[in-house]
Amino acid sequence: MAVLHQYDYIFAVTTIFAFLDAWNIGANDVANSFASSVSSRSLTLKQAMLIAACMEFAGSVSVGSRVAETVRERIIDPHLYDAEPAVLMLAMMCAIIGSSTFLTIATRFGLPVSTTHSIIGGLVGAGTASVGIRRVHWGWRGVAQVFAAWGIAPGIAGVLGGVMFFGTRRFVLGSRYAVHRALVSIPVYSFVTIAGLTMLIVWKGIQLDVELDAMQVTVTVITVATGCTILQALFLLPWLWRRAIQEDWTLKWYHAWRGPFLLSQPLPRPPPPGRSSLNIKDYYRGHLTQEELKCLRASESLLQSIQSSTGYNDPERLEGTSTPPVEGVPPRPPGPWTSWRVLWWCTQRILYHGLEQDVIQAQKRQTVLTWDIQDMHARASRYDNRAEYMYSSLQVLTAATASFVHGANDVANAIAPFATTYLVWQSGEIRSEVPVPIWVLCFGGGAIVLGLMTYGYHLMRNLGNRLTLMSPSRGFCMELSSAMTILIATRLRLPVSTTQCIAGASIGVGLANGDWRCINLRLVGWIYFGWIITVPVTALFSGLLMGLILNAPRWP
Repeated sequence: MAVLHQYDYIFAVTTIFAFLDAWNIGANDVANSFASSVSSRSLTLKQAMLIAACMEFAGSVSVGSRVAETVRERIIDPHLYDAEPAVLMLAMMCAIIGSSTFLTIATRFGLPVSTTHSIIGGLVGAGTASVGIRRVHWGWRGVAQVFAAWGIAPGIAGVLGGVMFFGTRRFVLGSRYAVHRALVSIPVYSFVTIAGLTMLIVWKGIQLDVELDAMQVTVTVITVATGCTILQALFLLPWLWRRAIQEDWTLKWYHAWRGPFLLSQPLPRPPPPGRSSLNIKDYYRGHLTQEELKCLRASESLLQSIQSSTGYNDPERLEGTSTPPVEGVPPRPPGPWTSWRVLWWCTQRILYHGLEQDVIQAQKRQTVLTWDIQDMHARASRYDNRAEYMYSSLQVLTAATASFVHGANDVANAIAPFATTYLVWQSGEIRSEVPVPIWVLCFGGGAIVLGLMTYGYHLMRNLGNRLTLMSPSRGFCMELSSAMTILIATRLRLPVSTTQCIAGASIGVGLANGDWRCINLRLVGWIYFGWIITVPVTALFSGLLMGLILNAPRWP
């Protein structure tokens, strides 16, 4: 039974807004991390949702059970509230209300912001209104690191992503033997990817009772990376050789379990008429080259001149006036609205609304934040689809592992105010370390999954191809450089955000094309605007709410 039962309403309000805050993490933070995978066609929207849901929930529940004192203690000392523990509950409530409210507005307008920085701003505002602005930790170990991360995180990720893609383009994609070199480079990149992500999990993810020294960490990383790379060489590489180079159009994904035995099997007969032997998707479908764009715009200009001279105008040709139907969505069954079949169809459309969006098609529509998208995409180089197909497997690997690490780390920080409120409400005490119960981790993980599946598409369509042209080779470099940036920041003890890392990496990879016009600078400015206003807006909102409640008139 709770000790401070007279403050049940504070715990109830905190629970509601903590769920909203975690929902926004899924709809905002996780969604923009998977925007490159969906935009490059390495994953469909449903596949990305499934992988992210499983990895986020698994990471938050299995690895996120560490002590969640990081964000809370680095902004304000909780022992300042020892005399009045209920005030700490109130401060956590105001902080989570300010954070979740701002994130909801940002997510609605498609603004990718840092969920970690939003809760930091909420804690700054609530702490300032309750114990004074001088008690807030403004030094390098506190709020100052947040401002430094605005430039450090995207800068490091951008440099790493640009260098990585430039090297891949120079030595692999631009070669006459791009497909063969891509196949050979996969084990190398996989080793680096798995080693970096394993090191990230060891350093920042799983918390062991025994502290590992440098030698033990090195042995663990090399062993895991080597073992996974060997398994990949035995099963994935023969399957890719058979699929992309030998063009076995009958090959299925589950045939990869045959491993080296695939190489000894005879090639199938030619495919039937009307079907290509290269059973690989076109990753550049819908993105015109510069020559194609010139021809298209010349014909459009000629057509407009003819229409203006004849007075004819076709409203269906107006860009952005109609939305093409999404493939795979079942049509409305016949019958009245009160029939069970129609009601069940309506229920499915509500539940599956976030999974039935055509993100790639939506990214092509002109908005206030997009300039000439077709010209921006036309300036980017095109590469062999078979080489891009090989890198798509690496992009799935980086996306899944980064999602697991995100769930293991950011979830605990996001629900730290809720865990603090729960502990104070239950025991009436203030502790330096707040253990996060399993049910709280499941609560946060479930809310993240729900937010991603219901509204994550909104952020995905505002990023991806609207920022720069996406392809599996580019997306892989973006996600790996983002993960490496988090790894570097972990050792430097810098609070970075996955949003800032993936955005910086996207800009760096886009600039590696050799033309700054391959980047949507207007969208870049919008993203930076969201980062800058996060802390002051959430701090102002939570601070005003905290001050209003503390200084409100009381009835005797």
